[in-house]
Parts: sequence; C-alpha cells; structure tokens
Amino acid sequence: MCARYTLRADAESIQRAFALASAENWAGPRSNIAPTQSVAVIANQQPKALAKMKWGFVPAWAKDPKIGSRMVNARSETAHEKPAFRSAFRRRRCLIPADGYYEWMPQGGRKTPVYIQHAQRDLFAFAGLWERWQDARGNWLHSCAILTTAANQRIRPIHQRMAVILEPADYALWLAPRGLTPSEWQPLMAGPRDEQLRYHEVSAHVNDARKDHPALIAPAQSSQPRLLL
Repeated sequence: MCARYTLRADAESIQRAFALASAENWAGPRSNIAPTQSVAVIANQQPKALAKMKWGFVPAWAKDPKIGSRMVNARSETAHEKPAFRSAFRRRRCLIPADGYYEWMPQGGRKTPVYIQHAQRDLFAFAGLWERWQDARGNWLHSCAILTTAANQRIRPIHQRMAVILEPADYALWLAPRGLTPSEWQPLMAGPRDEQLRYHEVSAHVNDARKDHPALIAPAQSSQPRLLL
C-alpha cells in the first residue's frame, strides 16, 4: 500500500519531467503527504497540466465524501471491475508525481518507518485514478487514489503490497482518454522491479502527519547499510 509520500521537487522540475503545459499549482516541497490532503495530479485532460485533488477517492455515487479517507489506494488487479473504481479506470486515469514514499516494516513486535525511493530516477509517477463528486450545492470535489500491486522481492519484507510506479515510456498510454484493453494495462500494473527500488529506515517522527520537513527522509541512526542496497 501507500499511505504517505513525498514530492520535494520544484514546479519547474515537475513541469519538465512530465512535459506539462503548466505546473504553477504546485506549492511544494512536501516531505510527508498524507491521505485527505490536497495533492498534485496529472489527469488525462488537455492541456496537460498539474491539478490539485484530494487524496482519497470519492466515487461519483457516494452519499458522503468522508468515504475517501478509506480509499487512498486501489488494488490494480481488481480496480477495473470494482464499482467504486471501474468507471475511473476506463476514463479517468492519472499520474501522481512523487520522489519517494513511506512504508512501515514489522520489526520485533513494532513497525519501523522506511523511506522508499526509485533507484534510477529522482522523480517518478504513481499510477492513479481520479474522480469527480458533486455535493447538494453543486460544488465539485476532485479526488484520487494510488494503485497498488503485489510487492516485489525487495519490498516484501516490509509489506505485501507496493505502489504501482510507471515507466516514463508508459505515461502517454496510461493517460490516454480511451479505455485500455487488458493486454495494454496489465503489463503496466506489474510495478517496479527489485533493482529499481531502494529504501532506508527513518525517524518515527514521520508517523505524525502534522510534521512536514526535509529531515523526515534522513536515515535513522539505527538504519543499516543493507537497507540501501
């Protein structure tokens, strides 16, 4: 799963990395992005620009937007058929820029936070879904979820699931406004390979979503070099 992540890049770097018409909506850097907060999203719309959405997917048919707090992730294996996500999977896919994310590793009866990065790219994109929800007054809420897949061998000691990180060559296909065939989308959901990820232990301060500063991603004093391999 993915319940916290970072995006420390500036607007210019994001605009360049994703060939955007604009990234002026970005108000980063952020070192501890949490569910229900406003996040940067690249939706399959034109012109291709950075949008702000609430992290926590609210289906168009939901009676209460609070449901989004429980829907920050969507399983890539079943999202195409689940009532909450299937419409978005067909027509409203998105990229969610990031440069790392946190997970909690079981260690001796407790859970230790670790920071996971792409070993080959400073800036990457999660595969995401987005949706529009309208309240009784006609106000629109745009929300999103991050797709997850079965963890690869490197991440499995930490968690059984991991975020789907797309290859740059696949961005255009994922953002296509049309529906994708299984033969098109299934390979994209495989997630990063073992050698594409690295991680290290970080301070438990990241557990507090109110904290958001660069020191959160620094290796904890107890972190072992093997975690960086």
